[in-house]
Amino acid sequence: MQRESNKQMDSGKYVRYTPEQVEALERVYMECPKPSSLRRQQLIRECPILCNIEPKQIKVWFQNRRCREKQRKEASRFQTVNRKLSAMNKLLMEENDRLQKQVSHLVYENGCMHQQLHSVSTTATDTSCESVVMTGQQQQQNPTPLHPQRDANNPAGLLAIAEETLAEFLSKATGTAVNWVQMIGMKPGPDSIGIVAVSHNSSGIAARACGLVSLEPMKVAEILKDRPSWFRDCRCLDVLSAIPTGNGGTIELIYMQTYAPTTLASARDFWTLRYTTSLEDGSLVICERSLTSSTGGPTGPPATCFVRAEMLPSGYLIRPCEGGGSIIHIVDHMDLDVWSVPEVLRPLYESSKILAQKVTMAALRHIRQIAQETSGEIQYGGGRQPAVLRALCQRLCKGFNDGINGFVDDGWSIMASDGMEDVTIAINSSPSKFLGPQYNTLSMLPTFGGVLCAKASMLLKNVPPALLVRFLREHRSEWADYGVDAYSAASLKASPYAVPCARPGGFPSSQVILPLAQTVENEEFLEVVRLEGHAFSGEDIAMSRDMYLLQLCSGVDENAADACAQLVFAPMDESFPDDAPLLPSGFRVIPLDPKSDGPPATRTLDLASTLEVGSGGAHPAGEADMSSYNLRSILTIAFQFTFENHYQDNVVAMARQYVRSVVSSVQRVAMAIAPSRLISQLGPKALPGSPEALTLARWISRSYRMHTGQELLGAESQAGDAVLKQLWHHPDAIMCCSIKTNASAVFTFANQAGLDMLETTLVALQDIMLDKILDEAGRKVLLSEFSKIMQQGFAYLPAGISVSSMSRPVSYEQAVAWKVLNDDDSNHCLALMFINWSFV
Repeated sequence: MQRESNKQMDSGKYVRYTPEQVEALERVYMECPKPSSLRRQQLIRECPILCNIEPKQIKVWFQNRRCREKQRKEASRFQTVNRKLSAMNKLLMEENDRLQKQVSHLVYENGCMHQQLHSVSTTATDTSCESVVMTGQQQQQNPTPLHPQRDANNPAGLLAIAEETLAEFLSKATGTAVNWVQMIGMKPGPDSIGIVAVSHNSSGIAARACGLVSLEPMKVAEILKDRPSWFRDCRCLDVLSAIPTGNGGTIELIYMQTYAPTTLASARDFWTLRYTTSLEDGSLVICERSLTSSTGGPTGPPATCFVRAEMLPSGYLIRPCEGGGSIIHIVDHMDLDVWSVPEVLRPLYESSKILAQKVTMAALRHIRQIAQETSGEIQYGGGRQPAVLRALCQRLCKGFNDGINGFVDDGWSIMASDGMEDVTIAINSSPSKFLGPQYNTLSMLPTFGGVLCAKASMLLKNVPPALLVRFLREHRSEWADYGVDAYSAASLKASPYAVPCARPGGFPSSQVILPLAQTVENEEFLEVVRLEGHAFSGEDIAMSRDMYLLQLCSGVDENAADACAQLVFAPMDESFPDDAPLLPSGFRVIPLDPKSDGPPATRTLDLASTLEVGSGGAHPAGEADMSSYNLRSILTIAFQFTFENHYQDNVVAMARQYVRSVVSSVQRVAMAIAPSRLISQLGPKALPGSPEALTLARWISRSYRMHTGQELLGAESQAGDAVLKQLWHHPDAIMCCSIKTNASAVFTFANQAGLDMLETTLVALQDIMLDKILDEAGRKVLLSEFSKIMQQGFAYLPAGISVSSMSRPVSYEQAVAWKVLNDDDSNHCLALMFINWSFV
């Protein structure tokens, strides 16, 4: 009896739910997966079919239901990862097979080369005429194969070209027609962009990529064929003719124009045939090649402002993946007519890495971005749709490229120079090109003159593009003029400000960067920049309000080798509508990929001769060889402004002066952020010579001696600027910051070692706060010693770690903090000296 009773008690712990009960519980679960105790009791009262179930059993049911849901999601996630890994494994096996074929092909070529060399040496020792006759007979028996004659102006001839293009493209995508070399850092994996390679010793430049995306092949093909949506350098793409083929494919005749990356070269255009078809295994193929005199076919439209480039067989192989998604193979192969550009710019047109970054990888990244947006993996704030944000990025780049290129058919015309050829001024009297038909209030004003663009290009040495653009983005006050920014913001309205005079340093302002969107791999950022302005005097009050910029930054990852970097921005209204008018300006830095057979590093280039700054520009003959760090890049700057008719000359003069000022600032920044091992060879930074600097140096030295009883600068001399010179060249990092009780301390002065330690310049010090460069331990020590510093005048701080403005850690053995007093013995600022500092 006791055993039967225990069995009944055990069986009473389990409840078998009826379908009606499960349905009622499921409805509640959909509304609230984790109901409270009160909600469970309320559920029992409201649902009579649950009245015979205890609240504890209801709680257990919800726990089990949540566990089953979690297991289901985990299983789904594992299945997705497993599908990705299976597809990637298949892709890697195919890539391994292709590489083995390529190795066999190279071994065969190597054997043929050895045999030919042996034959040549044998022929050279044979003086009889027989060998020469036999060689001639062999050449006649094996003539060079010529391209068969055909009429490519009819559909049958075009189909023959298309089929040849398809075969050549597939041999590059999955065969050994090109010797591919994998790019550094492009490691394959389920979450990586894919396998990216560039050509080696092939005609023209070529890049290849393959990867996985979670979109179906038809959707992928639709995206890739819309080249202007993802290729930022594509100005336009016109399908002039479309011809269906008997096998269900389509032949299209396409005319495409691309922008020039800099003001120093002409833009390119392409006249191509594009063939879309399906293979027997269900794969989609989109292949394309140029139509030339050698291939035959219709003649393309003429263009006077463009250099006709050639697209060698290229395209996309899109294969369906088991379980959904696609495997994509991309090949881009071009000949950009390198001989039509100046010698210094030829590396831009000979670099397969730049082609891979700007075209091949851009296509793959765009598809992955849309795939993740479609699946809901990416959520953007601010209520903006992803398509709207992509359109804003595209408009920023297109407007910037339009300004750099200044095409005549867009209404641009070049103004006469002022005797110096460093800055080019272009005028456009067609505001609809920029503002759109919905913003014609400006163009209807009788005084409206149009838009001008002031642009310049220059050669930079030994400055990584990513580092420079990152600095320009984070330290706008280093190069920008607040008055010019205010004019740019106001000139998009019906009543613009009067033309300002560009003043060095502009107005004191700070910037706040508000993230808006970023791509999957963080290689591009779209953000809103708020410029907080302050007025010095009554006449500046009109310009002291906050302003807003829409900004696009790309290529700032320092780990991405040979990457182009760009910073483009446009003033905008605070309301920021989706169709807001944009007038972009900005910077573009493109690395010049050095070639082994190029000129030596010591060669003087005409473009570089105008860029030398200070004593660091020229190096004597006996100096150390810098060829091991011969990093060169092209910087292009373009600023656009609207103007009124009666202000045109004033705006032109202001724009020309402003761009020259920006160029000078960028050159100073480039020297300041150059790698530390180059700083000594680039020469010392300019010594500040204002009376305020002389007075501050005297106060710093006198206060240190007064508080510590020791000399800071050794034997002092009160004559002239001797104190400032000794302080400026002091081996330890000495810097001053403000003393504020209600705000963070901001740096106001630093000597040369201090600027090197902070990796900044004197002008950019106002953007750096003391609590940002000290680590948590350093901040605590300084805070605990602050009262001691204020009472006895100084304190010694232990060794620690600080952070430069470029986020690099810096160690120091000891620090000294002292109070700097002015001539009235009042507190002026706080001085810090970091002893024996070095980058970690």
